[in-house]
Amino acid sequence: MKIKQIDFLVQKGDFSQSDEFQATLSQIKKAVISVVWPPGSDLFTLYLGKKANGVVPIKKEFMRVLVQQDWMLEHRMSIASRIRPGPIDAVKRLLNEQFFAVEWETGNISSSHRAINKMAVGLLDGVLAGGILILPSREMYQYLTDRIGNYAEIEPYFPVWRNLSINNGVLAVIEVEHDATSLDIPPIKKGTDGRALR
Repeated sequence: MKIKQIDFLVQKGDFSQSDEFQATLSQIKKAVISVVWPPGSDLFTLYLGKKANGVVPIKKEFMRVLVQQDWMLEHRMSIASRIRPGPIDAVKRLLNEQFFAVEWETGNISSSHRAINKMAVGLLDGVLAGGILILPSREMYQYLTDRIGNYAEIEPYFPVWRNLSINNGVLAVIEVEHDATSLDIPPIKKGTDGRALR
């Protein structure tokens, strides 16, 4: 899989310029480019069919690589705010005891908003030093589960998060994309998440 772009919505303070952040970002990039399909391939190739590929197996492969680098999965933040957001897909404990968070989108665009808002709240409360949301490109989106959240749909809202009142921290969105398409490979299996095929 390839990274099409990284859009930094917030990049402020010492942490954003630190070696620790650069090392954390490198781990995330490594996990993204490690995602391949079919298994054993050197590339991430999607079956060439509209809405034909599931998304959960893609996320699982990404998370597997993060776990190998000592990330924790499904971590629930303890925050001062009254809201109690759901668990974060993956977090890394930093040297100052804060966390860095990653969310990989497998839901619809509403889920994408919840994911980035969850990380924004963590930044405002000081629990997180940074957070990244990973979304498919518009080109990739057409081959995935119907209505999956994607970069093009959330980009118009970036000004909201760019104006967060944060003095130290990172909030970013990574747009990812397949390397190739083919009719000669199996589609990525769709699972069920509630009543929706994913």
